[in-house]
Amino acid sequence: MIKRDLLHAVKDHLAAPEISVIIGPRQVGKTTLMKQVYRHIQKQGRSGLYLNLDIESDKRHFESQNHLLRKIKLELGQTQGVIFIDEIQRKENAGLFLKGLYDMDLPYKFIVSGSGSLELKEQIHESLSGRKRLFQLNPVSLTEFVDYRTDYKYSGQIVDFFETEMQTGLMLLNEYMNFGGYPRVITGEPLNERRLIIEEIFTTYLEKDIVYLLGVSKPFLFSQVIRLVAAQTGRLMNYSKLAAQTGLSVSTLKKYLWYAEKTFIIHFVTPYFKNVHKELVKSSVPYFIDLGLRNFALGLFGQETYMGDMGFRFQNLIANVLNEKIANRGWRLQFWRTTDKAEVDFVINKIHETLPVEVKYSVLKKPLVRRSLRNFIEKYNPSRAWVINLNLSETLIIKKTKVRFVPYYELLTEEWNDN
Repeated sequence: MIKRDLLHAVKDHLAAPEISVIIGPRQVGKTTLMKQVYRHIQKQGRSGLYLNLDIESDKRHFESQNHLLRKIKLELGQTQGVIFIDEIQRKENAGLFLKGLYDMDLPYKFIVSGSGSLELKEQIHESLSGRKRLFQLNPVSLTEFVDYRTDYKYSGQIVDFFETEMQTGLMLLNEYMNFGGYPRVITGEPLNERRLIIEEIFTTYLEKDIVYLLGVSKPFLFSQVIRLVAAQTGRLMNYSKLAAQTGLSVSTLKKYLWYAEKTFIIHFVTPYFKNVHKELVKSSVPYFIDLGLRNFALGLFGQETYMGDMGFRFQNLIANVLNEKIANRGWRLQFWRTTDKAEVDFVINKIHETLPVEVKYSVLKKPLVRRSLRNFIEKYNPSRAWVINLNLSETLIIKKTKVRFVPYYELLTEEWNDN
């Protein structure tokens, strides 16, 4: 069993009256997480009821709120209890359905989960304003992966592990950047089985989210878009070129990309700018939520020794780590590029402060700050800047900016404040 950090947050929310809503990509472990919480309340001696809308015998109880309440009262009576509803996206108008239940002021705590379909996410937001807490479960993180692969021997000591076992740490890093974080892929053996699993995950996503829920009539074109975007990881998107390659109109292409973003396949990093004449203001850079799925789309899944792509994989990994770190803070992850092609991989925009971040998939012997980062420092005078790399931990001062060279594993445990 892979231990998920989100489990503690969901458990902590059991005492809150709001509906706990667990969202995320398909097959990242939402059902497993809910069943763990279910077992947790049972051990506490609390009553619970688990229902899954993918099961026909359970689905019939969702014809109306009254039908569901009759089932709940039959099982739990009027006493307090926790109601678990899995695959809630199967229910039409799920947000309104849950809003009605919440507003009845029932003695039940509701925990629901669903895939990252637009229907679920958008309607939940609109209908349950002030009545829910969203918990997004992503693929297994690098920290969770390393803990699992080392049998939890070094839990809470990940920096010490990477510093002491440098070669083993790099081996695990490269394995993660090759196969990604879907639980079944991580636990699958041998290699051929992993390939079959990631192919099934991608096919199921196309069939259930893209065709069934979103009504895309040409899934092969959507699949082609995903494959072409995978080749653009860490690079500027050229919508016109991509549309020409697929035969889609630019508007349809953008709709497909919006679908992919809302269903937790990709996310975009937007440009940071102050001077509209000298800095890029429109183009975005795509990254994948899961590196294994991205590599599968490129035909590189299982090709760990393909070094020509490792820099982009590492950059994608850091983008995902930074996104998780700044979540729910009101900050934005952006990038910086000028018209004369000076660029910084990421800029953490804290509104009143900017933190430029360079990413290097390299073992560094000494701290060197390249010209583009120096240009950003000279232009914006940030109080600090980071260079994420494989091994070096040092600090330089350029003008008044503290440039910190941060090994990737230190970033995993970085303490973030809101200043």
